[in-house]
Order: sequence, then C-alpha cells, then structure tokens
Amino acid sequence: MKILGISFGRKTKNGDIMVKHALMEAQAAGAEVKFINTMSMKIGHCVACGACSRGRDNGKQIKCILKDDYLELEEAILDADGIIVAAPVYSIAPTGQMKNYIDRFGAAHDRAAALAEQEKRIQKGNVELLDPRVLADKYVAYISVGGAKTQNWVSMGLPNMHIFGISTVMKTIGQIDAYNMGTIVSPVLDDDLMDRVGKLGRHMVDSVGKPYDEVEWMGEEGVCPVCHNSLITIGKTTDVECPICGISGKIAIENDEVKVTFSEAEQKRARNTLAGLDEHYHEIQNFVAEIGPKIEKNKEKLGMMLGKYEKFESTY
Repeated sequence: MKILGISFGRKTKNGDIMVKHALMEAQAAGAEVKFINTMSMKIGHCVACGACSRGRDNGKQIKCILKDDYLELEEAILDADGIIVAAPVYSIAPTGQMKNYIDRFGAAHDRAAALAEQEKRIQKGNVELLDPRVLADKYVAYISVGGAKTQNWVSMGLPNMHIFGISTVMKTIGQIDAYNMGTIVSPVLDDDLMDRVGKLGRHMVDSVGKPYDEVEWMGEEGVCPVCHNSLITIGKTTDVECPICGISGKIAIENDEVKVTFSEAEQKRARNTLAGLDEHYHEIQNFVAEIGPKIEKNKEKLGMMLGKYEKFESTY
C-alpha cells in the first residue's frame, strides 16, 4: 500500500508538519509512504490546447505536453493508492498552484471518458491500452490550512480542495479544517489537532482497498452527505444544490433548525461518482456532435461577426 502526502504550502511549515505526521502514522500502520512539497515546483496553468484529451481519444497515453514539474506530481499521484493533501488558504481559497494542477490533471483523466476509451481499445484489439492506474480506485483526504481565527475567512478552502479528486472518482475518507493557525503558531502545540491528523493517517490505511460504500467518514458531517461540506446554493424555492457535488435536495425549517435532505438517487449521481461523471461525459459527447454542423452552417457569418474581435487593439 502506497500513501502519498502532498503539501502545497511553505517547506517545514504547518502543511508540511501535518502531512508528515499523518504519513508517520500511516507508516506505523504498515503503509509505504512518500512526501512531496510543491513550493519549489514549477506547475504552470492549463493553456487549453486539448493535446491531453486528443491523445487519450486517439490511441495514446494521457500526457500533458507542457514540460514542467506537473509531470512529476502526476506520476506520483497515479502511483499512489491513497493521497493526503494539505493546502494553505491565501485569499479565502486554496493556493493557485493547486488549482493549476487540478486544471491540467482533472479533465484529461476523467474516469468516465477513460473507461469509454479503454473499452474502444479492447474491442479493437492489438492496440496499447490506457495506463491501468488511470482507472484504479484511489482514496484521498484533505487538510486546509489557514491563519485566520474566523472560519469564514477560510470558508472556500476545503470545498475547493475537493475538486482535486472529482474527475478520477477518488473516495474522500476525511478532512480537517486547520484554521486559526496564526494564533496556534504551530500544529505541534495543539494536541487535539495533531491527534486528529494522526488518526487521519491511520484511517487512510484502514480505508484503502475497501469498497467505496464501506469507507467510513472521518470529520465533521457538514450539510452535504457526499462531500460533507456546508456550502449550499439556495434559489427562490425550497430546492437547493450542493455546488461541489452538483446534487439537488430540499431545505426546510423544523423547530427553528434548518434541515437539508438529499435523496439516495441524487447522492448516487454526485460529481465524484462514476454515474455523475458518466452523465457529464455523455452531455459533452452530445454537444460535441452538434458543434460541427453548427459551425459549418454559420461559417461565413461567424467569420464576419468575429473579425472585429480578432482585430481589436488596446488603446493604452
């Protein structure tokens, strides 16, 4: 069993300390462990060239063509069975470097698309199959690190971190919102925090290899029963949605308490499930089929209409 720890924060600081502590406990429980700090790594943003997805859909392996340290981190993640990720909150949300990685890794490794492509290759025969690690179950835990004493100043930390595991259907086994670090000074001075971090590492070892529906959640329950976060999109009716999982539910007030419920059917189509990804995969395939005819029909019109935007120049 291989457990990878990733810290997107400063070296030897809070994120590093907590991830390493979790790894120490995982190692004591019998796992092989590896630690990566990304601070000095060069991970540029996605340029939307589409080469990774085109390669996947045309008989090649999934690879980003940009040559930087993203490739090293990608390889480590593919090779791991369980992943413990820590990221600092900068401007209310996790550091942008983590989002850079997610944008380049996520869509290219979409498990529904990869499964569809793998099936095509199997049916063709005599062709190179996709790397089986792309299709393997993986387990992930998140630690959001923030200095603010007020939780709402780090409120987008954990929710955004969950995007890391959506496209590959990683099973989130737990999370820790480690805010107020400015006052705590160092996690080693907070016995309760370090105890929870250690338990998270041991829980990762206990979880890897289990069927997803048998994995127990470690952390606060939250409002959403899937991601266990408390972000809810509320409209003008009692219909609500989890913006992370994309599932719909109902909100009600009972005895001055807010109650939010999500049906089993909705929970089974969350974004981080294969059913949810498959739903989105077919959505994309359907509009891709519409693009060609629409472009062909409006070719001359588009050329004239877009010309002024292509020629636009700044005035200062």
